[in-house]
Amino acid sequence: MTIAPYESLIHDGRAAEADAVERVVVGGLPVARMTRDEQACHMVESWALAKAAGVAPIPKVAFSVNGHTISLYHSSPAYREALDQADLLDADGMSVVFASRTFSRSGLPERVATTDFFHDAARRAQEAGMSFYFLGAREQECAEAVETVRRMYPDLRIAGWRHGYFSREDEPQICSEIVASGADMLWIGCGAPVQEQFAIRNRERLQGLAWIKTCGGLFDFLSGKNPRAPKWMQQAGLEFAYRTWREPRRLFWRYFITSPHAIYHLATNTRSV
Repeated sequence: MTIAPYESLIHDGRAAEADAVERVVVGGLPVARMTRDEQACHMVESWALAKAAGVAPIPKVAFSVNGHTISLYHSSPAYREALDQADLLDADGMSVVFASRTFSRSGLPERVATTDFFHDAARRAQEAGMSFYFLGAREQECAEAVETVRRMYPDLRIAGWRHGYFSREDEPQICSEIVASGADMLWIGCGAPVQEQFAIRNRERLQGLAWIKTCGGLFDFLSGKNPRAPKWMQQAGLEFAYRTWREPRRLFWRYFITSPHAIYHLATNTRSV
């Protein structure tokens, strides 16, 4: 994997970063062709370059792409605008991987599920001395997620954490607290489209961080509130079915409405770059 020189890693639009990562268009979105470990390495190395140069860049943002994301991208102009400003999009859903391998010459190497990718990033960050800040979920789940991470990665620096229930008026103060914590990477798990729009709206306020990574329900999984689907269901692209079975009132209509819409765009808007 090619890492761009430092000058191109300082955020000045998407063009420079686009040169550093190979992509494939899936469902109309340019998804990075990287494994989980390659993505973790990419994030930590770009952070290390910025740190070595002694500057405080505007943070880059990394969002996840799955069926729900693709449907929302093609139905919500505000959400589309946010995703179009991302520096990195990864393949969070198996449907994205399957579509890339079926409808393009450049199939994605693997699924970069955020709940798995977090551990790759934590191991890399722990070795490098990079610090994390967690923003999202309810206070209890976020606190329990932090304790879980501290047990699993005792040498990982956690700069701070906060629950995800706040108003837009609170955002300047929250961003000030995150910057003051000395965090290098922000994990924000407030659900789509809130988390993506927060990231784009506040990236200038979060100057000094290297990355903002949206993570959906990650903290609920780390806290133990929500279990993962069996491995075979994850590999078969059926994790959404397991989640719907566990939370039918919240997820049934979401998948019932968005899945056909996403399948259409996966089949018609997927191609090699």
